[in-house]
Amino acid sequence: MSELTGATDLSILAELKLLIQRLAIPVQTGGYMKAPPATFLVLIPLTESFPEHADDEPQLNQPEVRLSLYTKGSYTGLANTLVRELLRSDFSVINRQYIEYESDTGYHHYEIDVTKVYPFILNPADSSDEE
Repeated sequence: MSELTGATDLSILAELKLLIQRLAIPVQTGGYMKAPPATFLVLIPLTESFPEHADDEPQLNQPEVRLSLYTKGSYTGLANTLVRELLRSDFSVINRQYIEYESDTGYHHYEIDVTKVYPFILNPADSSDEE
């Protein structure tokens, strides 16, 4: 169940967008297509895996997403706030690193990689209420 909404059917991207919108940071997936503001985030889906189980049937899905933070100001306070909010919302932060100062654009680039485990229903028809 999502700590953000109480829903059980959100994807990792949907949950991340909700969290980031609460922080009032502009966000897009894949790339920032609008004229970029002074601070923004880009969500980049990385991988999806099935943690192993004894019966070899997937029961969980574990997607990973990279949050690329771009800001023309100081990134440290914002990055720390973002990491804290991610952890409070049950995301696992698996990597975070400063990438570079982009002298041609004036942006600091900082990345945070996150993952979260979601239920995976192999046979959706089996999950309905049986009579």
